[in-house]
Amino acid sequence: MDISGQARGEISAEMNTRPLTMVALAALLLSGMSVVHAAASDGVERIRIANGGASTRVVLDLKRPVSHTVFTLSNPSRVVVDLHATTIDASNIGLPGPTGIVRGVRLANRDNGDARVVLDLSAPVRPRSFSVPPDGNSGHRLVIDLEGFGATRVVKAAPAAERGRDVVVAIDAGHGGKDPGAIGRGGTREKDVVLQIAKRLKAKIDKEPGMRGYLTRDGDYFVPLRQRIDRARQQRADLFISIHADAFNKTQARGSSVYVLSPRGASDEASRWLAERENSADLVGGVSLDDKDAMLASVLLDLSQTASIDASNNVAELVLGGLGSVNKLHRRTVGRAGFLVLKSPDIPSILVETAFISNPTEEKQLKSSSHQEALATAILGGVRAYFYDNPPPGTLLAMDGPPARRESVEHIIVSGDTLSGIASRYNVSMSALRSQNQLKNDRIRIGQVLRIPASSGS
Repeated sequence: MDISGQARGEISAEMNTRPLTMVALAALLLSGMSVVHAAASDGVERIRIANGGASTRVVLDLKRPVSHTVFTLSNPSRVVVDLHATTIDASNIGLPGPTGIVRGVRLANRDNGDARVVLDLSAPVRPRSFSVPPDGNSGHRLVIDLEGFGATRVVKAAPAAERGRDVVVAIDAGHGGKDPGAIGRGGTREKDVVLQIAKRLKAKIDKEPGMRGYLTRDGDYFVPLRQRIDRARQQRADLFISIHADAFNKTQARGSSVYVLSPRGASDEASRWLAERENSADLVGGVSLDDKDAMLASVLLDLSQTASIDASNNVAELVLGGLGSVNKLHRRTVGRAGFLVLKSPDIPSILVETAFISNPTEEKQLKSSSHQEALATAILGGVRAYFYDNPPPGTLLAMDGPPARRESVEHIIVSGDTLSGIASRYNVSMSALRSQNQLKNDRIRIGQVLRIPASSGS
């Protein structure tokens, strides 16, 4: 099948990083998923498309990991996916019919050895793609999320209370009550210091326009781990942050770390949910699994977990960068672990190890109110940056946009940031950004905090 010359020549660099929301995922599955199996192909086994109303998800099931490039074309609107060093047997892959914003799918092998998938669209979109490794239930997958530039809104005016909700951040102070957590050489108990940091973080979040904090425990009492997740879900939390203080048998160990759920932990939790789905009536916006067949229930969990872990990693990188500005980093990259409190399949979740309570210097810092404030501020910076870029639909941040930029707005440098990219993101000039931060050149480092000047509007 031939691809037009325009499709070969035009490339758009605009990419979007907003994950599908949990409610959109629920609607996506309930509205029906088109699945077509492939008889033979070098890399692609099947193509699936699911409609979530404002969002459409395309999933390429792969026989092996494949590097790829995604770009958009206009007039007419298309998304092009190039699979590098891959061939597609187009005659043996039945193509899904029109689904959501996708009007059709076309396949072709290019002369350079790549395979090309063209998604013909009914309207422009912002695409976001990511690869998913095998998880025990499924093999390698390439996911392309297509989000429209604007969903149709109801013209009828809503009461003030219905015009938007706050972003809810569940803050979980680790341990508590009969469980003191780690204890430092000076007798400092983990459960006490992390509760103080959690309370400080909640107070800061509550001051943010369009955001609200919620404590899974607000005193010295024990809460079982799964109850912490359940309490966050009851609050319809958009993010779950578990706060801890690390410990090791060697006092030299020090620094902050941030963790998200590991693929093994996600697979184990998915198996548990599927095994107990008759009791699972509150997944993904209240969608129950007990009336779904095995395949649909598995796909629902897969989509939910994929979006949740992807969002978790984005938040974690921003929070880790912030912590690097106030403390040494024990891990310079986001860690992956099977912590139970990270296993909610429908709430992005991160675990923050603020410092090593077993290190005498860091134990002293953890007891300091000023250091607790600094840690809470660093975590807030990452959370705020994430939700400013990824406001959940239906929230005030999504409807009204982030608050007007002020001189006090800060940006924490994470991997991949460039000074020119930051200037473009905040709509300020490079010279103003350098001047505001007294930079002599364009070099920046991970964890560095830049103050953003007021938008120049140019």
